[in-house]
Amino acid sequence: MSSQTVPEAASPTVPEAVAPAAPAASSAADPLLRISGLAVDYRTGRAWTPAVRGVDLHVRPGEFVSLVGESGSGKTTLVHGALGLLPAAARIRSGSIVYSDVDVTGWNDRRMALVRGNYVGFIPQDPNTSLNPVKRVGQQVIEAVRFNRPRGASAASYREAALESLRTAGLREVERVFHQYPHELSGGMKQRALIAIALAGQPKIIVADEPTSALDVTVQKRILDHLAGLRERLGIGILLVTHDLGVALERSDRILVMRSGEIVESGPVATVLDNPKSEYTRRLLDAAPSRHAGRLLPPSGVRTKPVLRADALTKIYRLRSGAQLRALDTAGLVLREGTTHAIVGESGAGKSTLAGILAGFVTPDHGTVHLDDRELTGLRRRQLREVRKDLQFVFQNPFTSLDPRFTVRRLIAEPLRAFGLPTAERVTELLDAVALDESYLDRRPGQLSGGQRQRVAIARALALNPRVVILDEAVSALDVSVQAQILRLLADLQARLGLSYVFVTHDLGVVRLIADDVTVMKDGAVVETGPAERVLTAPAHEYTRQLLAAVPQV
Repeated sequence: MSSQTVPEAASPTVPEAVAPAAPAASSAADPLLRISGLAVDYRTGRAWTPAVRGVDLHVRPGEFVSLVGESGSGKTTLVHGALGLLPAAARIRSGSIVYSDVDVTGWNDRRMALVRGNYVGFIPQDPNTSLNPVKRVGQQVIEAVRFNRPRGASAASYREAALESLRTAGLREVERVFHQYPHELSGGMKQRALIAIALAGQPKIIVADEPTSALDVTVQKRILDHLAGLRERLGIGILLVTHDLGVALERSDRILVMRSGEIVESGPVATVLDNPKSEYTRRLLDAAPSRHAGRLLPPSGVRTKPVLRADALTKIYRLRSGAQLRALDTAGLVLREGTTHAIVGESGAGKSTLAGILAGFVTPDHGTVHLDDRELTGLRRRQLREVRKDLQFVFQNPFTSLDPRFTVRRLIAEPLRAFGLPTAERVTELLDAVALDESYLDRRPGQLSGGQRQRVAIARALALNPRVVILDEAVSALDVSVQAQILRLLADLQARLGLSYVFVTHDLGVVRLIADDVTVMKDGAVVETGPAERVLTAPAHEYTRQLLAAVPQV
């Protein structure tokens, strides 16, 4: 598990103290996991760089503990160290990792594999990379059952155990899910499949690394409700790793805040919420959208003219099976000049399809899109190119939308060169507009943080002085403090440049901060639309009320 390990034992059998056992009932019992003074380094060239610095952490039976921090704080390195999943370029310099009363510090991967699953279940962040795309879900759960249960059992008993794990993970129609491939499941169903795999060995503790960060707010609530239910029913201890302070505060018994490899704050939720000792914790709390009462920009009170309008848009996809998927069903939207119109809904609601049609990336089967009085639907490629000056798009993940080979200078200059416009002064001006200095000009995307990459993507989108910018989940993958910075930047740019935004998101906390108008979508159709204040405070549709109820209120 690291470059410096204890020699392998002659027999890889799990000690009795680490073997599966009935969960302890009392929260005052000995910890299921105790990490003491753990320090982890990564090799960079010939030197070792500290990533985790003397961390203490414990989880007791039936306890829900959250480890909170921004990207790069050391959260994942800490849990990977505890699970024996550190890469070869990492080492445990000091400290100890104890499960029950067994010290596993320095155990190699063969020995730790017997602890993972049997004693501790691990739910990784991204099911799209954690589930094997060419194996059926049931087969993957059976593999976990076979590894973590007594050998010699029948194939039928393994199958039934896998189905029971899927049921325990909260999946319905488990026979159907058992035979499906990961790509045939929704995001929430894939995450539940990972939970089923983690439960296959009947563990006493579950470590969940950002298990809901990519999920819609309602799916996130169902997954977290289910984890809490497992704790109540089975006495399982849970360690949740997250950058979402609102989720941690709403769900946990105790919380630990991590920064630069160190725990800077720890304690019961009420104590951390009401009396944070660390300035860093206070900043995280202040950055949470739920802590802000009003919008970043006060509403103008003036109903400006429409700048972008969509009417009765329908989009149908033909599947290989011959079936049809109605991604949009007579959906419409009106974006007023100088305002922000948010499109909200769960995955599969049709938000991104609508945004793609507005931007000219997707052709509708029916309906129209107008920019001012000019109809955009049906325009040829060359005609659409001219529209790009007025209509730009910012994607969810700048790491995949920005060419990794290009410098920041070239990325921002590219749209200017495409239209034969001068670049040098404009590139510097754009970089300054998104609060980055000239030292970033010769860096590449891989040398930037997530927030810095998104700033570059916004600068690139502004290069041609557009009137409308469509942002598709542009802050959903960012840490809460970085998200707050980008939202403030967008509000400032709107105030200075008179920009109009279409803002696609599943986060209603963000909508409260920036939106003038809101359109709520479900199953390809618009179920509610109107001024943000009215929709968010007095929703007319039951689905909107469900979305609002799922938002963490801490």
